[in-house]
Amino acid sequence: MLFPTSLRHSRRLAGICVFAFLGLLLLPRAPLWSQTFDATTLRQPTDLGVVWLIKAGDDASYARGDFDDSQWTRLDTNQSLKQFFPAQHPSVIWYRLHIKVAPNETGLSLEEFNLSSAFEIYVNGERLFANGSVSPYHPYGFQARVVKRIPDAMIATGSVVIAMRLYVSSNEWVSSFPGFYPYNLTIGQETALSDHVWLTIIGDNLLEWFYEFAGLGLGIIAFALFTAQRQQREYLWIFLLFLAAAVHAPFKFYQLFHNLPTWSSYIDGGFNIAGLVLQTLMFLAFLRMPLKRWLQALLVVSAIGILFGSWQTASGTGSSIGVLLSVTPELSLIAGIIPILLIVRWRRGNHEAGILLVPAVVASLSIYVQLGIFIVSMIPEFAGPAFHLQKAIFNWTAGPFTISANNIDGCLFVLSLAVILVLRSTRIAHQQAHLETEMAAAREVQQIILPEQLEHVPGFSIESAYVPAQQVGGDFFQILPAAEGSLLLVIGDVAGKGLPAAMLVSVLVGAIRGVAEYTSEPAELLANLNQRLVGRVAGNFSTALAAHIFSDGSVVLSNAGHLPPYLDGQEVAISGALPLGAKAGTRYETMRFQMPRGSRLTFYSDGIVEAQDAKGELFGFERSRQISMEPVAAIVEAAKQFGQQDDMTVIAITRDAAAVRDAQAQKASVAAPALAN
Repeated sequence: MLFPTSLRHSRRLAGICVFAFLGLLLLPRAPLWSQTFDATTLRQPTDLGVVWLIKAGDDASYARGDFDDSQWTRLDTNQSLKQFFPAQHPSVIWYRLHIKVAPNETGLSLEEFNLSSAFEIYVNGERLFANGSVSPYHPYGFQARVVKRIPDAMIATGSVVIAMRLYVSSNEWVSSFPGFYPYNLTIGQETALSDHVWLTIIGDNLLEWFYEFAGLGLGIIAFALFTAQRQQREYLWIFLLFLAAAVHAPFKFYQLFHNLPTWSSYIDGGFNIAGLVLQTLMFLAFLRMPLKRWLQALLVVSAIGILFGSWQTASGTGSSIGVLLSVTPELSLIAGIIPILLIVRWRRGNHEAGILLVPAVVASLSIYVQLGIFIVSMIPEFAGPAFHLQKAIFNWTAGPFTISANNIDGCLFVLSLAVILVLRSTRIAHQQAHLETEMAAAREVQQIILPEQLEHVPGFSIESAYVPAQQVGGDFFQILPAAEGSLLLVIGDVAGKGLPAAMLVSVLVGAIRGVAEYTSEPAELLANLNQRLVGRVAGNFSTALAAHIFSDGSVVLSNAGHLPPYLDGQEVAISGALPLGAKAGTRYETMRFQMPRGSRLTFYSDGIVEAQDAKGELFGFERSRQISMEPVAAIVEAAKQFGQQDDMTVIAITRDAAAVRDAQAQKASVAAPALAN
């Protein structure tokens, strides 16, 4: 899940309820160290969580190693500054610490992390660290871990004085623990500190990197699914959501080692806005809900709030009310509206909403607790214990690794999406297996209803080829013997492909055979088929052409939107008409022409003409005409090689005068090519 920037930093949201505060009072407290720290026996990097000397105000002489600080206030750095300054919030505070060191030691260094938006750290009066500008105040980011070596010449004196000049902005005073905290400064050998930086960064961020990397992989899978299922918009939002996180990741990684000017908070705010919008769109897509106007308005207000929070960070100005105002719209959406919508849809039977509800509830509870802690932490007496409680609740350690509630929720979020995609894939696989079974059955039915053997009709030679584009096709044809040695041919093409088209083919073939029992008149046959389809095929339609060919070569033909045939390589001019099923009561025209002896009549489905090559060029009518006198198998092969896009059917009928003399004594069958896979 994506969280508001202001809620991702423990310095911004801390507090404690009264009963938890009382519980903390019963815990044993660490003993106060003196203001002189002994570093002569250090074996590993150590946080300077000791008693420091502090003083509000600003004086350059405070940086000197020989400055008399005996009258300064002693501060246990496990306590919050709010306990020392409950009413007044000074802008500049100095810290001093005397450290005893081994004179012969070399390589002693300091590691700074998360100290302040503007500070300077001096060792024996020489500035070692600087971030932003204290006076005049120009804030910088302060999330980076920076290591600086203390000059060996200073170590040789046997003691050093660390003086820190901190600007504590009003925005930082809003947090429960402004100013210095023990983990802000660590002392140790330079190599050990460098190793400590890397180990800490890896330990603190490994879980976040893991779920961001896993999320990007999931997003790539989702995008691949989206390319095949454009109606599933949630796949697109998943991809864009994790893509935005991946684009943001290098910038966040750079900030782990470099403190940037506070304009960088606007970049973080921009990515936060993008994540919030994409996350909302993704949830709505899963819930099959539109982005209503009130949600659009809430997103706009949330974006304004995020930018307002970025401005508070960049300028160093802010207040408790300002922080609450900046995060309230976003939190109301993430922790209020989205979980409620998920619950409602889950109770209505949307199982995917129930899966997404798990990370949503975890995120919401985390936000509610953090927000409650933040509100209570406004009481200065509770600020220190609140900070410790928040760390105990939301940050756990497992060896060198830190586990936060935010990272756990992020992993749950990615896991929930992965579970949904797996369940969808399983369901689609079952549906595909069922569909393949149905397609196999439809193929068997189609093989039965389409003629595999053509009965020989005296006086005619008949060739046919049928190659569907899929397992089952939408082309159909029937060649039936008729009265007085004539034959009846019906060829057609159902709109669409696959199983629906195959089912309609079954209906049409059955209807053709039924109608042909009492009429061989093409116009009457087409009109009858049209009436059977109108209003029964949910908007589908079919082209068809019917031809009654007599033994003397006369042809009676009617057309319902199909391609014209070719007679001896020349297109037969026929009138157009509405396809079957388009309009009730359609009447079809009849035309007549003569087939001379030895002539050839070739019929196509539009799969021949509409064959298309890789450049998008169609096979076209001219090529179709030119090869119409070729063998049927050659015609189909030529169109296939050009680029098959649709079912292909070719029928060629030749009036054979020589066969008339002995046709009464024998019959033969010509096998049509088997249905293509």
